[in-house]
Amino acid sequence: MRVVIGGIVALWLGLCGAVWAEPFPPYHSLAVNDDADILPAESEALLTARLDALRSATGIEATVLTLPTRHAYDPADSLESFATRLFNGWGIGDATRHDGILILVLVEDREMRIELGSGYSPEYDIPAQDIINLVMLPAFRDGRMAEGIEAGTDEVITRIAERHADGMAPDLTPATNSDWIGKIIAAGLVLAFVASALRTQIWKMIGRLKRCPKCGAVGLRRTRVIDTPATADQPGTGHTEERCRSCDWSHRDRFSVPHKSRSSGGSFGGGRSSGGGASGRW
Repeated sequence: MRVVIGGIVALWLGLCGAVWAEPFPPYHSLAVNDDADILPAESEALLTARLDALRSATGIEATVLTLPTRHAYDPADSLESFATRLFNGWGIGDATRHDGILILVLVEDREMRIELGSGYSPEYDIPAQDIINLVMLPAFRDGRMAEGIEAGTDEVITRIAERHADGMAPDLTPATNSDWIGKIIAAGLVLAFVASALRTQIWKMIGRLKRCPKCGAVGLRRTRVIDTPATADQPGTGHTEERCRSCDWSHRDRFSVPHKSRSSGGSFGGGRSSGGGASGRW
């Protein structure tokens, strides 16, 4: 009898959990929602700028979403049905043109999808599948998640969104330049990192030439520390400190760290998808 009662309770709790689960995650950005936390700040900033530029130039809303898993939400029969439900729940794209695009990456599930609004002809599913197979999945299999998302997003913009906005037929040419695009993006991230490091080193070198306000000795040791990292919702905090190498003089200044790049606030335009697009798994 206890076994029967226990089974009924477990079943009831399971059903309640399914009912209470959210159907899809909320969004805080119209461009990039990195809920799986796999994108460095530089990658998120590049993606946001590119997608914001697309929206400004064409009116097309394309968005990137990373999640650990889709199984934390109301159960869906498949990746495709989950992506369509999420797309329509967010209302991605214009409500009359239905030209939105969702790039969904599920890290723990090792699956992804490019979901297209119902305004795209079925022929656009072909370049979407090509981008997944030749650009994104090879990078994901190598553990280069950010690079794959960046390169794939660039391909989606140029081969799908911009062509659709211009009233052109889909570009069915295979994406053979994916490695080249990935190398360019990687080089840009390296250069940005080097530039930031050089600024810090120059700042420290200048400190070595300054005189101590207390004892007059030349040479101050400078340090810069991030106390609270920035997020997409609020800025971070940090401090710089100068210390004399010859006496006990020190000075500390606080500074704020700009929040992570995100698109302007607001909501999507109310677009819908009828299930078009392409999927992939790695």
